[in-house]
Amino acid sequence: MSAHLVVNGVSKRFRSTTVLDDLSLAVGKGEFVSLLGPSGCGKTTLLRILAGLLEPDGGTVRLAGQDMGRLPPHRRNVGVVFQNYALFPHLTVAENVAFGLKARRAPKAEIGPRVATLLEMVQLGSLASRAIAQLSGGQQQRVAMARALAVNPELILLDEPLSALDRKLRETMQVELRRLLRELGMTAIFVTHDQEEALALSDRIAVMNTGRIEHLGTPAEIYARPATPFVLDFVGQSTALTGEVIEAQDGMLTVQTTAGTLRAPGHFATRSRVMVAVRPERIAAQAPADEGWTGIALPVAAQTFLGSRRLVHGAVGAGDRAIIELPAEAEVAGDTLAISWRVEDTLVYPAPAA
Repeated sequence: MSAHLVVNGVSKRFRSTTVLDDLSLAVGKGEFVSLLGPSGCGKTTLLRILAGLLEPDGGTVRLAGQDMGRLPPHRRNVGVVFQNYALFPHLTVAENVAFGLKARRAPKAEIGPRVATLLEMVQLGSLASRAIAQLSGGQQQRVAMARALAVNPELILLDEPLSALDRKLRETMQVELRRLLRELGMTAIFVTHDQEEALALSDRIAVMNTGRIEHLGTPAEIYARPATPFVLDFVGQSTALTGEVIEAQDGMLTVQTTAGTLRAPGHFATRSRVMVAVRPERIAAQAPADEGWTGIALPVAAQTFLGSRRLVHGAVGAGDRAIIELPAEAEVAGDTLAISWRVEDTLVYPAPAA
């Protein structure tokens, strides 16, 4: 896939604070990429630079082969859907959608049909004459999306547009948003701090931390093989135990943790301090089945019933965590639980600094 959007070495500072640090990213045409990370990681700053609302201190941005340079927002052919939608309350639904077309002096004969087509696509055709104040949150989100798409942009930027919706409506709108963008073949950058939203929507995810991308990959790659402990911790839950490598041979490690001895694939020297981790759903409530499995016995600290599943929290040392996901009907009897998982499912990282 050829790159449609190319961000190369972009940096941004606010006084003495570096918000983006030599960040690079390439996005293919029609690709949906989420910028995922905690508040302050730089994702919204990057979005504003792409929109032309901020100038970078260094680096370049190219879209459809054109250097954005100092192009103002109205010349970038970029659509933006803001977190608060930024709709015009004095205009009707149709007038909001038509606003960008009129600003760009599109022929009057084209504006009406274009607006009607988009409103049908977002399932608001019958509400064209309605006032914005009369719409629900989900309907307002659809109007904002139709307005951003009206000018047929080369890129659409979405700044947490679903965050104000309740959970059930947000999940419905995720499906609608992804369907619409795929139907149009639209290239999209989506900013979110919600890991489940990023996993559900994205072709690829860029996990950001302190102004840099720590891992760029598909949702499956990000979840199954996180590149760093930060990505492991930010995307999904995990059991994570620190320890020392007591044996290393032929790409296989034996690690002594405070909870017991574990085996893991990896290449660390003997006596290295490491962190071994595994996703909760990979863990079975049983002793190791054979040589391809590893495991420990843990004191049970707490259980949480979540309807379709049960989370068991093991008692481990300070700084460590143990979370086991079991079927909802699973009975955890006694104060200790034997757990195991396949050795190949174990993740190993250098131990975090104390």
